[in-house]
Amino acid sequence: MKDFATLINALDSTNKTSLKQEAIIEFLKVASSQDKMWFLALFTGRKPKRNVNSTLMKTWAMEVAQIPEWLFVESYSSVGDLGETISLILPPPSKTIDYSLSEWMQNIINLKDKTETEKKDFVLEAWSGLDYVERFIFNKLLGGSFRIGVSSKTLINTLAKYYNLDPNAVTHSIMGTWTIEEVDFEKLIKGEYTATHLSKPYPFCLAYALEKAIEDLGETEDWLVEYKWDGIRGQLIKRDGEVFIWSRGEELVTDQFPEIRDELLQWKGNFVLDGEILVYKDGQVLNFTELQKRLNRKNLTKKMLEEIPIVVFAYDVLEYEYEDFREKTMAERRLKLEEVLEDNSSERIQISEKIVFEDWRQLPAIRENAREINSEGLMLKNAHSPYHTGRKKGDWWKWKLDALTIDAVLIYAQKGSGRRSGYYTDYTFAVKKDDQLVTIAKAYSGLTDKEIQEVSKFISKNVVEKFGPVRTVKPQLVFELAFEGIGFSSRHKSGVALRFPRILRWRRDKKVDEIDDIEDIKKLIK
Repeated sequence: MKDFATLINALDSTNKTSLKQEAIIEFLKVASSQDKMWFLALFTGRKPKRNVNSTLMKTWAMEVAQIPEWLFVESYSSVGDLGETISLILPPPSKTIDYSLSEWMQNIINLKDKTETEKKDFVLEAWSGLDYVERFIFNKLLGGSFRIGVSSKTLINTLAKYYNLDPNAVTHSIMGTWTIEEVDFEKLIKGEYTATHLSKPYPFCLAYALEKAIEDLGETEDWLVEYKWDGIRGQLIKRDGEVFIWSRGEELVTDQFPEIRDELLQWKGNFVLDGEILVYKDGQVLNFTELQKRLNRKNLTKKMLEEIPIVVFAYDVLEYEYEDFREKTMAERRLKLEEVLEDNSSERIQISEKIVFEDWRQLPAIRENAREINSEGLMLKNAHSPYHTGRKKGDWWKWKLDALTIDAVLIYAQKGSGRRSGYYTDYTFAVKKDDQLVTIAKAYSGLTDKEIQEVSKFISKNVVEKFGPVRTVKPQLVFELAFEGIGFSSRHKSGVALRFPRILRWRRDKKVDEIDDIEDIKKLIK
């Protein structure tokens, strides 16, 4: 655990990618194979389920520290993180417990079937033998909320650098299904398990936002243009009579879309298709908020399957009859995709519409009307391009519609974490509803460091109420929020949900009575 704590402390102390890479490499040099496996699992989101309730952790910590609840609440409000608060209030360790990361993780997993008394004994024993940083990590692992500021790209590049491998190969090797008990770390990284999994997906090819005039792209016949859809990017895999559906987030979502799975099981051939999973009803793509109603459901009722029907708009073929098609051109892959779908006619899996045009000047109008069919804009793909791993500038462009915007007022705030733990960086905004305010969105990005400092000063001086780490603020600061889409939602007080909201700018020129009204905002929903 000490080596892992050193790593986490180093990662949390810098924003420089090079220093993060150095810290990871130092850990890889000294860690055991099992500790490396847990490192990889935790850094790729494969953390175990929470086996100890956070309320119990709080209660036990107050008992050990011998402090009243009001003092804990005030401490939590100041720190903003439960695991860190507990680490800070506990007395210094009375001994040293030197378990490895893998031993700690196994002990935490074993708590699943323990009684509350047994869990308490384990946790108190751990707290008594760990220093502050180790306790903090232990608390995060115990509570199931382990997160660290290292991007997947940085992780992949660091592993590739350390083992002298191609980053694309590493990405492919660690995607898909594997468990800590079944694989060896170095064999996994080096791709020795890649060919053994029928379910293995490929790394997705990603697009850059268009950053040049479309006329500068060259000849129109060299480009395939499609609509950009706001659904879930997915790979449909059919090999040896088995079907797997993977999301772009490397999540196996086959059971969430049983109608697509059952359809593919009837298809001829073996293949891997890339496409967009969407809600499609009466010949129309529905809003993303409808798709959200289907996600992460343990039980899909017959009624839900009927009311929220799913289709896939397929736009690429990555593998056909076990042959890797990714190095073939976009034009060649499109022909094969058309062939596959012609051999397996289906209403549930359709080919993505190819937009026919003769002149670049025709596209702006088509793009502007995209929102009428619940599209986000256009995709521009070079007909001669291979299917890249990740992003490669110049071959695939996304030409999205300009974001929708509203003016809203800040009403709640919470301090951030890490280097921003001293400032309020998490904001909740509201709009008008009759003579009241109703919350509409949370946003965490869009302000400069200087603006964050100014907003934090205002919040500190204008707190109305405290709810744990959350502060209710006098409704005075107006901001323009940008978002990609909007839909009706029964889960939100406002009755609507915004897609990817962020702060566009601080409207110092506006007063709170000039913010938008919820009824006007609902008119944006198509």
